[in-house]
Amino acid sequence: MTRLGIVLSGRGSNFEAIAEQIGQGSLSAEIAVVVANRADAPGLEAARRRGLQAVALPSRGVERPEYDRSLIEVLRAHDVEWVVLAGYMRILTAEFIRAFPKRILNIHPSLLPAFPGLDAQHQAFAYGVKVTGCTVHFVDEHLDHGPIVMQATVAVEEGDTVETVSARILSEEHRLYSEALRLLLAGAWAIEGRKVIRLERMTAGG
Repeated sequence: MTRLGIVLSGRGSNFEAIAEQIGQGSLSAEIAVVVANRADAPGLEAARRRGLQAVALPSRGVERPEYDRSLIEVLRAHDVEWVVLAGYMRILTAEFIRAFPKRILNIHPSLLPAFPGLDAQHQAFAYGVKVTGCTVHFVDEHLDHGPIVMQATVAVEEGDTVETVSARILSEEHRLYSEALRLLLAGAWAIEGRKVIRLERMTAGG
């Protein structure tokens, strides 16, 4: 069974959604370790409640290259095959990305390439878009840039606030991340240029 390494900075609601799918048997994978760059990240306590390996690896005051080497060591020590970023608020170094080629995923709360970076929901709302959403993508050496695996749309309606739109986006994130993982872990995909292509041999349930 494919071993996932979850990397997060905060509450880890996407991590918990993935863990629920695994627990229900609808996603064929196991969470090998949950790592947070903040010792007080609520996601670590959520992992411990689930009986999972949870590692605090504080990043404050540590240079990025040094930190990423330590993170690589932790993930490799737990035999991680895929790295799943779940609200991880740091940019990864090229060394880290090379350590897990085409095996690092992120979910971003906008329809990339629109509104990369921080506060994407606020960016989209302030811009006045009528449709926004979320994107699961491979991680490369550029910010919110790697090939797109899946996207989900969320309509912005009259009377919405940033908070109401953000809540609907988050609900879609929880669904979409596991759906993307089912596709990728089934091996039913290929990358052609920037496009992630689904292959016919994908079977239901991953």
